[in-house]
This record gives sequence, structure tokens and C-alpha cells, in this order.
Amino acid sequence: VQLQASGGGLVQPGGSLRLSCAASGRTFSSYTVGWFRQAPGKDREFVASIFRRSGGPYYVDSVKGRFTMSRDNAKNTVYLQMNSLKPEDTAVYYCAAGTNLILSTITRSDAYTDWGQGTQVTVSS
Repeated sequence: VQLQASGGGLVQPGGSLRLSCAASGRTFSSYTVGWFRQAPGKDREFVASIFRRSGGPYYVDSVKGRFTMSRDNAKNTVYLQMNSLKPEDTAVYYCAAGTNLILSTITRSDAYTDWGQGTQVTVSS
């Protein structure tokens, strides 16, 4: 599946952004989809994931209560609503898709087979 992430930008601390990940190609509803992020000089980090039918979304502790992931299979799109943004949320955000994921693997980047190109999120005053 081909993925296209969008919606990044520059926002002040406390602000909000909504990222989108549009998919094309194979049946999107068959895929588990995740969001990862990578800040300069740091490893890629799991942010959130949602299973193909039910289960989730699941979040890394640092974004719980601030970020909400959702999917619209009819539109082949997943979203990441990010509220109360902090400077430490600054990173390139990637969406990724995979099949055969289980709960114990959703935080691993190597469990996902297809990746979008990334969208920059910068939180700064």
C-alpha cells in the first residue's frame, strides 16, 4: 500500500494540528496503521497505532490524553489529532502500515512494511 502523510507545520506550544495519512493501492482496511516520529539526532519513536478492524488505538505514554488516532476505511485515511502540543513533540511524523501485527509488535518499526514520506511538525514560540 502507498501512503501519503500530510498536515504538518509550525505551531505554538499548546496548539493543535491534525495529520492525515492517505492510502492507495491494496485494501487499506486490511492493514494495521501506525504513526511514528523522529526528532533530529534521535531514534524513530512509536506514537500510536490502530488495528485493521478493532482494537486500539494505542499510544505511547507521552502523548496519551493529547493525541487521538482514528481511521476512516471508506476514505482510506487515518488521522492523528494532536492537541496541547509541546516543543518535545517536534519531529518528522511518519505513517506506516502492516499486516499480521499483534499487540506486542505494534511499537516496533520493523513490524510495518509500508511507510509514507513523513511530514514535519515543529512546535515553537
